[in-house]
Amino acid sequence: METLKTRSPWWWIPTLYFAEGIPYFIVNNISVLLFTRMGVPNEIMSLYTSLLYLPWVIKPLWSPFVDILRTKRWWILLMQAVMCLSFIALTLSLPHPSPDMIAGKSTPVGLFTLTLILFYVTAFASATHDIAADGFYMLALRDDQQTFFVGIRSTFYRLSSIFGQGVLVMVAGLLEERGGNIPGAWRMTLLLTAVLFSLITLYHTFVMPKPAADAPRAVPGGAGEIFKEFGRAFSTFFRKPQLLVALLFLLLFRFPEALMLKLVGPFFLDPLASGGLALSTKAVGMVNGTVGVIALTLGGIVGGVMASRLGLKKCLWPMALSLTLPCFVYVYMSIAQPSSLWIISACVALEQFGYGFGFQAYMLYMIYFSDGEFKTSHYAICTGFMALSMMIPGMFAGYLWKWLGGYTGFFWMVMLCCLVTVFVTFAVKVDPEYGKKK
Repeated sequence: METLKTRSPWWWIPTLYFAEGIPYFIVNNISVLLFTRMGVPNEIMSLYTSLLYLPWVIKPLWSPFVDILRTKRWWILLMQAVMCLSFIALTLSLPHPSPDMIAGKSTPVGLFTLTLILFYVTAFASATHDIAADGFYMLALRDDQQTFFVGIRSTFYRLSSIFGQGVLVMVAGLLEERGGNIPGAWRMTLLLTAVLFSLITLYHTFVMPKPAADAPRAVPGGAGEIFKEFGRAFSTFFRKPQLLVALLFLLLFRFPEALMLKLVGPFFLDPLASGGLALSTKAVGMVNGTVGVIALTLGGIVGGVMASRLGLKKCLWPMALSLTLPCFVYVYMSIAQPSSLWIISACVALEQFGYGFGFQAYMLYMIYFSDGEFKTSHYAICTGFMALSMMIPGMFAGYLWKWLGGYTGFFWMVMLCCLVTVFVTFAVKVDPEYGKKK
């Protein structure tokens, strides 16, 4: 009989990485649709939802303490419990703007003060959960198991994306259509999320193993040594060769997508008279959260295979162009305003496939630049800059949309910003042999 220490990884890896994805997508993606459907103006929505990236930007600052204090299992279960409570509180505290406010997109963000606080609680807990889950994965599995299950964990993380951005949004859309109560529909959707996440947390409490390697790590010299090593990791990162070029690449390679991301949901939902596509919430869940995520995943798989055969250097330009040029589908949709879900789905699939393909260059470059004595810490710092690269453009995207007079001008500006990606791709230097399959 399997004991808690020896239970097969199949019992907990799929659910752990499914649970890792749900809060991330709720905080960073569903929040955009929620605020948009509640009538918050686009410029205010994009600012406040972009600031929710902050915990992922600064999580390298406390990751060493998750590594040292208590066990990874303890951190995982604690953070999941915190997120359960946060989801329940979100369900109870979600405001109820008047239909006139929603229709006029004039809902003041002050109504959502408690909602935003709870989203931040969820975000900090989710970022901490990411650190603990990845550490637990390495401690609980042998090297051969880690290799075998890397695809499994990625698959279930993507499934959580489809569930979070697709299924939950479609559920909210169905409830909107049947009840005609937008705030009530989203409240019920968050309640469903709270129940599901609570069941997963309860399951993990009994099923997750207790490997001997997952123990509090004793550090000779105590807290002083912890801060010393922490300082060394940061200082060596900022003394790396080609640092300025690397930081520009990390911050700007995805600039067009980062600028566009917060306005895609409102573009789909806004009425034709406002330059949008007038899709229902349910249709957005299908098109963007299901078709788009599947295309994104396929693009990532194809990009990974190509990079392993040719190496990062040869793939860099094809991936940069794949990341940028398909953004033009949004220029087309903002001008033509197609009503066919087939055409809209095809456009979204093309753009997301290109982004998934091109994003592999970004991921590989982070691994390449992180190589060295503090590989793990340096990679964590890179992920902080990755989150920052999404946060900053999103903060002012809504104001840029308003200044440019609507979606068509905004998406043309996104295409112009593709030159930023071209610039940093020219500047970056990569070992020609890096990434090739030996």
